[in-house]
Amino acid sequence: MTAHNVPNRNWSYPTAIKFGVGRISELAGHCMAHGITKPLLVTDRALASLPITAEALAVLKAAGLGDALFSQVDPNPNEINMAEGIAAYRAGGHDGVVAFGGGSALDLGKMIALMAHQRADLSVWDLEDIDDWYTRADADAIAPVIAVPTTAGTGSEVGRAGVLTNSATHKKKIIFHPKLMPVVTICDPALTVGMPKFITAGTGMDALAHCLEAYCSPFYHPMSQGIALEGMRLVFENLPKVYDNPNDLDARAHMMSAAAMGAVAFQKGLGAIHSLSHPIGAVYNTHHGTTNAVVMPMVLDFNRSAIEERIEKAAAYLGIAGGFDGFRAAIMDLRSKLAIPANLTAMGVEAARLDELTEMALEDPSCGGNPIEMTRENTRALFAACM
Repeated sequence: MTAHNVPNRNWSYPTAIKFGVGRISELAGHCMAHGITKPLLVTDRALASLPITAEALAVLKAAGLGDALFSQVDPNPNEINMAEGIAAYRAGGHDGVVAFGGGSALDLGKMIALMAHQRADLSVWDLEDIDDWYTRADADAIAPVIAVPTTAGTGSEVGRAGVLTNSATHKKKIIFHPKLMPVVTICDPALTVGMPKFITAGTGMDALAHCLEAYCSPFYHPMSQGIALEGMRLVFENLPKVYDNPNDLDARAHMMSAAAMGAVAFQKGLGAIHSLSHPIGAVYNTHHGTTNAVVMPMVLDFNRSAIEERIEKAAAYLGIAGGFDGFRAAIMDLRSKLAIPANLTAMGVEAARLDELTEMALEDPSCGGNPIEMTRENTRALFAACM
């Protein structure tokens, strides 16, 4: 084991979080404590064959809980993946889900737990995060979820929702239910060590985007505001470290904290970064966090008149000189260090589809939290600026 100074801690905000190096060894015990005797471990195709997944399955099998695995998870999971996962869940007689991986696996694991035993006439799209639609679901039919993140970005391990892409419309939808909050989350920084550099970069920038947009959101939520600010500090200080040295467990631990903090913070709201990124990911299957990083500076410019004073205060806290311009330069420097593409054109986005993407962005719920009201005209111009 690499030398580190990561403490073991048990947190209860917003759910039970078991934080520390090597704590994947506790997985079976937490399953049994929550009545899960036959879990289905849901992960993505790339992770399925890696040693960390084999380790988790071995922990479950040694405790007599089996080693069932479902890994047909796309980078932007859809209802087809969900249906296949539900079929595997039912066929195996499972009674809970271990959602293991990055945001895609965590989100799909939640969707399987949510929908496996709902009534036949209820569609997952009926549970979109709109008003009180979640009450349409039978809460007692939702299986317990234990979340084990292997990336430091999405924060889905501490959230009550999952993102699912409609394969027909190519639109991402946020599916919500209070019981989608994992009953236990195991944050083991050692699980993130083997991530490819581009995943470390993209997921880390996703955590930064969550914190930044929450911090800039105009809504009142002082608790999230403070969490977002400290989360940004952790990312700026530790993301370059883990990118340069994947075995730095102390920095890996700080990034895991920042990821969870971003997801807690964005209860305050998200904005244009995500409302642009969601349709791009749905149409072009781009990595979500990387897409967030690409559009981040342009969205800062777009919102400048509304957020400049707030960003100046953040820059001062973060030790960044130069106020808003200094903060923006720090973002650009971080993007350069992490080899983030310069613009959307470099990611394969076509100018001919900007009108379509604009309509999708305006339908995305994230746009409602942007400090500047997003209209068809200014959103189209923002997309053009990102090209």
